[in-house]
Amino acid sequence: MSRGKILISACLMGEKVRYDGQDNLITHPVIQGWQQAQRLLIICPEMAGGLPVPRAPAEQLGARVITCDGADVTAAFQRGAECARQLAQQQQVVMAILKARSPSCGVGQIYDGSFSRRLIAGDGVTAAALRQMGIKVFSELQLPEAIAWWQRRLRDEA
Repeated sequence: MSRGKILISACLMGEKVRYDGQDNLITHPVIQGWQQAQRLLIICPEMAGGLPVPRAPAEQLGARVITCDGADVTAAFQRGAECARQLAQQQQVVMAILKARSPSCGVGQIYDGSFSRRLIAGDGVTAAALRQMGIKVFSELQLPEAIAWWQRRLRDEA
């Protein structure tokens, strides 16, 4: 039996933890199977970092995370990333599926900090921290690639 867990953004599992109190539920039979097999570890790094729901929208601006009204919430995002790192380390996480474009969970693309919905290359604070640990990180937009990676991993272990 394969060892290793999958970290997944809480909003993708239907938890109403987004900044606006909504979720980004994805329903996919493979995700449901992973959940039934108790492979998934569900976390919202922003809430783990101490931010409430609802909260002001935030975007990365360089190394900082700023809300639309100018508040610097970098420390909360860093705390959330550290919580995710600790959970990943304790639970032998090998892969993460995170919310696309989020300032904490974005994978490969994030908003540019101007609140104009302009995307730039980059990772969210938590995605970057997990990558630095050697964890394979995908967004929900890359779910087919994540499934294929997991299946290759299982074949390689056999």
